Amino acid sequence: MKLDTSLKVGRNFVIVLAVVLVASCLVFVPSAKEPPYQFVTAWGEKGDAPRQFNDPTGIAVTGDELFVVDSRNGRIQVFDFDGRFKRQLGSPGNSPGQLGRPMNLTVHEGEIYVAEYFNDRIQVFGLDGRPKRTIGKSGSGPGEFNAPGGVAVAANGDLFIADFYNQRVQHLKADGSFLRQWGTTGKIGVWAEEFNYPTDVAFGPDGILYVADGYNDRIQKFAADGTFLTSLGTKGSGQGQFNHAIAVAVADDGTVFAVDFANNRVKQWQQGK
Repeated sequence: MKLDTSLKVGRNFVIVLAVVLVASCLVFVPSAKEPPYQFVTAWGEKGDAPRQFNDPTGIAVTGDELFVVDSRNGRIQVFDFDGRFKRQLGSPGNSPGQLGRPMNLTVHEGEIYVAEYFNDRIQVFGLDGRPKRTIGKSGSGPGEFNAPGGVAVAANGDLFIADFYNQRVQHLKADGSFLRQWGTTGKIGVWAEEFNYPTDVAFGPDGILYVADGYNDRIQKFAADGTFLTSLGTKGSGQGQFNHAIAVAVADDGTVFAVDFANNRVKQWQQGK
């Protein structure tokens, strides 16, 4: 996974690789009480033309559109739900209104929340692209980030952030004050409710929280109270598999979309169909 980790805190590659290999052998059995998910379709390939990607690392749903962060191409591509290209937004940079390697984004009440991997913060924009405010700073303490991967906003304005190098998901108030976290700060885990570089979070229409558990090649699903429910995907290149699951979004009807980073594609699941 090419996330320019040399610009962050150093990691022992051998240990991380071993954990990834172990995680790829684990099987998480979905709850028998849930209807099964069925893979629907995928689109995209490597490139810089419309409907092509160079390390896609973010996805969000609003209305009837998908917003996909095309990270190394320095843009956000916009699609309809059938994968038809509509337009693109943004440019690379570090000035207000520009982004330092955006990872994932979400839309809430007319605002776009973007996790900035290089700047260790969440930047908030209007739908017109105007910068409005920033949340958080670099660090490993409560309310601080080390390469945040994604952010979800609850109905009451609370923030849920995938804190990539800190190996946790933080729950903050709208003003950035800390409430709680899932995962152990700085500790990689491969079991349910543990993370191996979490990269994104999203809410379903029923308040269910979905976490893109990047190097564990899966999407973890949690109830509103934080209880683990199930996971989607395993490591691989097959239709329902991932080579780094790094972004997730959920439509109003419960359809789950996820970005499959190293396979250069987008995945889609529907429940009970």
